[in-house]
Amino acid sequence: MSKKILLYMHAGSGNHGCEAIANTVCTMIHKECSQDEIYLLSYRSEEDKKYSLSKLCNIMQERSFDTHKLAHIFYYIKRKISHNSNVMMRFRYKDALRLNPSFAISIGGDNYCYDSMLNDLRIANGVFKEDGVKTVLLGCSIEPELLKRDDILKDLGEYDTIIARESITYEALVEAFSKKEASPKVILIPDPAFTLKTNDVDLPSNFIVNNTVGINISPIVQSCESGDGITLKAYEKLIKYILDNTDMNIALIPHVVWNGNDDREPIEKLFLFAKEIGYESRVVKINDNDASNLKGYISKLRFFIGARTHATIAAYSSLVPTLVVGYSVKARGIAKDLFPDINVENMVIEVQKIKEENALADAFSYLMDNEADIKNQLATIIPEVIEKAWKMQTVLGEM
Repeated sequence: MSKKILLYMHAGSGNHGCEAIANTVCTMIHKECSQDEIYLLSYRSEEDKKYSLSKLCNIMQERSFDTHKLAHIFYYIKRKISHNSNVMMRFRYKDALRLNPSFAISIGGDNYCYDSMLNDLRIANGVFKEDGVKTVLLGCSIEPELLKRDDILKDLGEYDTIIARESITYEALVEAFSKKEASPKVILIPDPAFTLKTNDVDLPSNFIVNNTVGINISPIVQSCESGDGITLKAYEKLIKYILDNTDMNIALIPHVVWNGNDDREPIEKLFLFAKEIGYESRVVKINDNDASNLKGYISKLRFFIGARTHATIAAYSSLVPTLVVGYSVKARGIAKDLFPDINVENMVIEVQKIKEENALADAFSYLMDNEADIKNQLATIIPEVIEKAWKMQTVLGEM
């Protein structure tokens, strides 16, 4: 494998999904090269040092205009004069570009799910291509509808390799580029986080192994709801249903802890709800932890209901029957590939379609009724998924 491999579009390990991707990609690359040859360009480098990545790669802080006010003014004027949108990105990525990496890997796999990220993705890819650096879009999920846009296809066509993590995105990419004379290499490989290590953890006394339901909720799914706080109400109904009708306890598990996008905020509301209805002793809040430790808790669950993609991947890969509260193609695509013989709507409830407070409780009933079949399917397919995920190592080694 070539030296100086750069991982970019990494927002920071306070999102433990970002951490899980960076962790597992670095682990795969380590099979071919040393830590000294792997560089991670991070938007929040202090978070990466706090959790699991400092021993896996060289962590670099992306330059911020917030701390370089004069540079911001200078590059803003330069962009206006030159009509070149790349100049500001060249400042932000200046230290990484100085490395002259052999290839650069965009590891923000689901960034194409967010309109706010599209411009940065395009410009960052363009900057590397201007410098003759090969680029890889890794573990991506992209709404097929987005591929009807010429500007998006033009951007995607600049990558040397695109690795889709689920078949809906893969098939849409293949179809879209089949009409183009030139196209990147498009490959289907499961999300690298399926290979994430599971750490042993000390469980709280009211965390009953194999008889606890894990619950994760995120501000993002709440922001995508149809309105009137229906998502939180549906989670409350779910919690009451579990505690009223089963002997299972509940573990509330955060997976992102960023200011303004912190799972612990809605989790606190759910915990207070459980307290109000008299079930505080059967509900536990799991503290923030690194991705492998969080997977340690998730691996001991009986069921999991999750809004964060990589929290659900931790559950799937631990053979835990999982209901996903999703909002984009990534949830549908991953579930479709894991459960080809089950209606995806039984495994993924789209938050935009939650209209009734009992929606999650009803969906959870399906999970309980089909627990054995779902576990058997996961036991059959997850070893295959993990084996396929490791093919990422070969693909990157051939770059």
